[in-house]
Amino acid sequence: MAKRLIWTLEAQQNRIAIFEYWNNRNKSKNYSRKLNGIFRIQIDLLLKHPQIGIATNIPNVRCRTVKDYKIVYLTESNKIVLLAIWDTRQNPELLTEKIKSVNK
Repeated sequence: MAKRLIWTLEAQQNRIAIFEYWNNRNKSKNYSRKLNGIFRIQIDLLLKHPQIGIATNIPNVRCRTVKDYKIVYLTESNKIVLLAIWDTRQNPELLTEKIKSVNK
């Protein structure tokens, strides 16, 4: 059974920042649109199969790698909460801190 999807403010801001970066870098929205489509496909997959992501050391929090990004999400009985979309080229310790602060 598909679950309900909830975006945290952090995850929304991450997605916007990623798209703005690529729009500015490429002087076009084409790559951002493509990346958004890839994110949507993976998020739909998570909604149908929430255990598909890799478990983290934080209870009920999983990660799904998509290109150079990790979709970090919390699984609950009737919903998936997107905690962050993280660029994997950043310091991973910052991600752990961010997840703990969003997951309180």
